[in-house]
Parts: sequence; C-alpha cells; structure tokens
Amino acid sequence: MSTTLAERYHAVKAALHPGVTLVAVSKTRTLAEIAALYALGQRDFGENYPQELKEKAPHLPGDIRWHFIGHLQRSNVKHVVPLVHLVHGVESARLAEEIDKRAKAQGRTVDVLLQVHIAREETKHGLTADELREALRTWPWSAWSGLRVRGLMGMASNTDDRGQVQREFEGLRNLFDAVAATDAPAPGPFDILSMGMSGDADLAVAAGSSLVRIGTALFGPRP
Repeated sequence: MSTTLAERYHAVKAALHPGVTLVAVSKTRTLAEIAALYALGQRDFGENYPQELKEKAPHLPGDIRWHFIGHLQRSNVKHVVPLVHLVHGVESARLAEEIDKRAKAQGRTVDVLLQVHIAREETKHGLTADELREALRTWPWSAWSGLRVRGLMGMASNTDDRGQVQREFEGLRNLFDAVAATDAPAPGPFDILSMGMSGDADLAVAAGSSLVRIGTALFGPRP
C-alpha cells in the first residue's frame, strides 16, 4: 500500500527524538517535491551538487536552510557559500581555507562540520580520529573568522550488519564528546553531530546523533 508524502514525513518526524534536526535530502528531487515538503513545515534541505543547489535555490522560499551534504571541491565553494546554512563535509585545511576566503568576501560566517571517516569503506571521505585531533591542534582556526566549526559528521559502512553500524556511530559519538570537552575550536558552540540516513537513522539517533539526513524515507524511491 502506497503512502503519501505527508504520511511519510510525519512518520519520520515521529521516530526522531526531540531536538534532532531532520535534513530532507532533496538532491535530484523536483521543485514541486521540495515545495510540497516545505508546505508541511520542513525547512532544512540537503543538496549534494553545487550546480543543482544554485539552480534550485532562487525558485524556492528564502527561509529554507540549505545544507551542503556532498563531497565539496574547492572550485565549487564559490557557488555554495552564498546559499548554504551548513557545510557538512570539511576534511582538509585547503577546503576550510577556501570556505573562509569566500565567506569573508560575502561578508558572512559559514557554519561547517568536520567529516570523520568511520566506515570500513575506502570510498567514504573524512579524517581519521588521529587526523581530526591533529587538525584541531594545528589548523589556523583563529585566522579563519569566516567559518565556525559546529561539530562532526560521519557516514557508517554500507552493510546489513547493524551491530557494526551501531559501533561506528557510538565511536563517533565518543569522539565528538571528547572533542567538545577538550579540543573544539572557538568561537561558537560545538553542538552538532550529523550521522544517520534513511536506512540507519534509528541507530544514529540511539547513539546520540543530533542531525539526520533522510531522503528516500521521505520522498520515496527515485524514478
């Protein structure tokens, strides 16, 4: 039996703990689909492709909070910075430096998450735990006034072993707590832990995620 967008949206929202932010993954979705979810009250949307975000944003309400959740190349930062509420995947000093430069040119501060590699797949991006700690110690955060590090992001392994996924999420939560207590760069709150998608959001929320990125469970399968 098929379900409506409204039914899927309310089911997803009901499954989340209070305080967990739902980012609707809208990559490849139409303006009409996004507008319909917006009409239900959704305000946070995630895009993976800079050009697609650039094309969509002018045609949709201005109070949408756009999240860039894809792998961001430095050459595309200039397209993303004027539009985005939060960049989810910073994994190199060169990318952070480019975001800072473009944000300053726009007269704004961009919130970012540092991406941590927690999966057993080499295709996933991110810093190892040791690289993260080194970055927090050595990257020139005080000079980068155009960005604020708000937390961490990680993607679990694409596996049917839910125990493994749970352990990966719990490991990232422990790392997040340790960084928040000792190494989080100032200024600004270090308060966002982004982990969990349609297939594993329940495990992520149980492990302490404060933000989940859900597409298929909201919009249904892509054509």
